[in-house]
Amino acid sequence: MALKLMRVKQNMLTNQFGKKCFSLFIISLLSVCFVYASTITVCESCEVSTVTRAVHMAQPHDTVRVKSGEYETINLEITKPITLLGEPGATLNGGANNYVLKLLSDSITVSGFSILNSGRSYTKDYAAIYVYRASYVKIINNKISKAFFGILIEKSSKGVVSGNEVIGTAKKESQSGNGIHLWHCDGMSITENVVTGMRDGIYLEFVDNSQVNNNYTHHNVRYGLHFMFSNHDSYTDNKFEQNGAGVAVMFSKWIVMKRNHFYKNWGTASYGLLLKEIYDGEVEGNKFEENTIGIYIDGSTRMTFSRNTLRQNGWAIKVSGGCYTNEFKENNFIGNSFDLSYNSQLNDNTFNNNFWSDYTGYDLDKDGKGDVPYRPVKLFSYIVNQTPETIILLRSLFVDIINFSEKVSPVFTPDKLVDATPSIRTFQ
Repeated sequence: MALKLMRVKQNMLTNQFGKKCFSLFIISLLSVCFVYASTITVCESCEVSTVTRAVHMAQPHDTVRVKSGEYETINLEITKPITLLGEPGATLNGGANNYVLKLLSDSITVSGFSILNSGRSYTKDYAAIYVYRASYVKIINNKISKAFFGILIEKSSKGVVSGNEVIGTAKKESQSGNGIHLWHCDGMSITENVVTGMRDGIYLEFVDNSQVNNNYTHHNVRYGLHFMFSNHDSYTDNKFEQNGAGVAVMFSKWIVMKRNHFYKNWGTASYGLLLKEIYDGEVEGNKFEENTIGIYIDGSTRMTFSRNTLRQNGWAIKVSGGCYTNEFKENNFIGNSFDLSYNSQLNDNTFNNNFWSDYTGYDLDKDGKGDVPYRPVKLFSYIVNQTPETIILLRSLFVDIINFSEKVSPVFTPDKLVDATPSIRTFQ
């Protein structure tokens, strides 16, 4: 029995020793890898004078540091995890006939470059930076110009696109691709980028579990931000200014939209936010100012709209058919030409405790809620929907008369569409 116990103890000690040796081996291996990761410097007078040669020479996890200067970089494929770092003034020129950089490996970082002159084509999506089937890629603090697509990412995950500036000069949709374009991606982070002069500023198609935060997209031809068939995403604290339209979210679910600023997206068919076939989303704490239409809702269900400010828009909100179980609460409607346009059945959508600047009721019990219900759909809004040319009568005495008559005895506007508890004060 004693002999058996001794053997058990010996086995335990042997196993512990083996585990310690294995751990030390792994630490030593990582240390060796760290020691042998090197930096290759590129400059016109250096031993390595082209970015292409440096990338081909680099071993996995090396850094390629590029000094100031312009380097011809046409369709450069990076197929190993490296860091490509540009010092101030480092420029990659694609020669206007292909991709500039193609990132085809996990864990690649590209940072600090001016990248210009990708190819342009009606059959290929040439881009300044193209990413395909790669995870943990970081594209940080680059300036991209004269590109068909700025950054194009396909079938990738857990990447970061941050601090980049994408500048285009497109006047028509056919003249440009999108600034930042993601297709079939998951777990992406798009933060603090500036995009202007492209077709869409930021475009996400089949993109899930991703965040779009603190970006500024302006003067793009079509949309500042565009979602298609994407779920469980969020966009927060962005500004969308003077685009063809601010944001379009289509055929998507569980999208969180908070604290964004939709400003001066103005035109004959423009809006701050378009929601088309959207389910279970949140629109909270946003500002919609001076848009043709603040929010256009079509075929969307189980949406919550709260604490938004809609100020000086043509139409604050337009609701089209097929909308159910949407809740509008604690929003501010201030100085819009029309607060609400509604051309379908009310269904089970609700409007409660919103602030309406046109409300003329009273609050005798001082509870902060009006004692008289408010009807936000005016007869003239209904008439303009039927006959757009009548908009020239806006602000006329005739319009005030017909709106008052409809308010006293509703005939054309939805009789059940009322805010029973309109707020006396604005919401912060």
